[in-house]
Amino acid sequence: ELDRLVAVMKENPTMVIKIESHTDSRGKAVYNKYLSDRRAKSTRDYIISKGIDPKRIESAIGYGEERLLNGCDGSIRCTSDQHQLNRRSEFIIVNM
Repeated sequence: ELDRLVAVMKENPTMVIKIESHTDSRGKAVYNKYLSDRRAKSTRDYIISKGIDPKRIESAIGYGEERLLNGCDGSIRCTSDQHQLNRRSEFIIVNM
C-alpha cells in the first residue's frame, strides 16, 4: 500500500501529507510510543526513498496506544483481530 501512496503523491505533485502511526494497548505504553514513532519514521523514510521530496511530509508521529479505534485498552478482553484494528498508520492529506 505504501507504493500506492507514492504513486498518488507522484500524480499529485503538490500533495502534502502527515503520517500518524499507532499500536494496540498490549505492552508497556512507553514501548508502544517508541514502536509507533519508529514505524512512522520508517514509513517517512521509505516514501522519501521512492523519490518524494521530504518537504511534502509535514510530520511523521507515533501515538502509541493513545488513539485506539475501539475499547481495547486493557480493561476489557479483546480478540487478536480487535487489537489488530489499533495497529495502523494513517496518512492525512494536508494540502492538495
